[in-house]
Amino acid sequence: MKLQPKALLFDLNGTMIDDMQFHTKAWHQILNEDLGATLSYEEVKGHMYGKNSEVLARIFGKEHFPEDRVTEISFEKERRYQKAYFEHLKLINGLDDVLERAHQHGIKMAVGSAAIPFNIDFVLDNLNIRQYFGAVVSADDVTESKPDPETFVKAAQLLGIDPADCVVLEDAPKGVEAARNAGMQCVVLTTTHEKDEFSAYDNILCFITDYTDPKVKELF
Repeated sequence: MKLQPKALLFDLNGTMIDDMQFHTKAWHQILNEDLGATLSYEEVKGHMYGKNSEVLARIFGKEHFPEDRVTEISFEKERRYQKAYFEHLKLINGLDDVLERAHQHGIKMAVGSAAIPFNIDFVLDNLNIRQYFGAVVSADDVTESKPDPETFVKAAQLLGIDPADCVVLEDAPKGVEAARNAGMQCVVLTTTHEKDEFSAYDNILCFITDYTDPKVKELF
């Protein structure tokens, strides 16, 4: 698997931090208690990809809420998520070492996430890791969310690296599909989804539970 990529492109939630249950809980509360949906926890979990506006559109239909209300709901959801998750905020095991070793090897790095800047800043600044990333692509920076390749293609462009020389780190099938659509190989963390949920994709280098896995070192 030794590829010696020129760039590593990281998804954020579930990939750099193991926080997806906190997002799901926040959405479950807002969707059901505030907005009147009747979704189970598992049903909400199935919607945990893409922009917040896209989550609302999938559940309630497009244009159900005016744009200013979507923004209001989005920030309230993130406020609740951050309040609940803050005391648990930490990098997934071994990632601090991976970031430093990649930096020492001259490998460029970027964040490519469907999160809004409010949440990306919450992670990068509270964990003091912003200096490792030459580019950050958020929900606000793209027209189309994953599985569209725009997020990862834009990250590669900002770093000045050819897509074929990038390796994506992801935890979600839609993210792996986005990487494939961008012509990129992928390392999958099994923090959120099981291996069998990725059977449709042929661009997966390996599965890991965290960054202490010896397979990660083979990337350098």
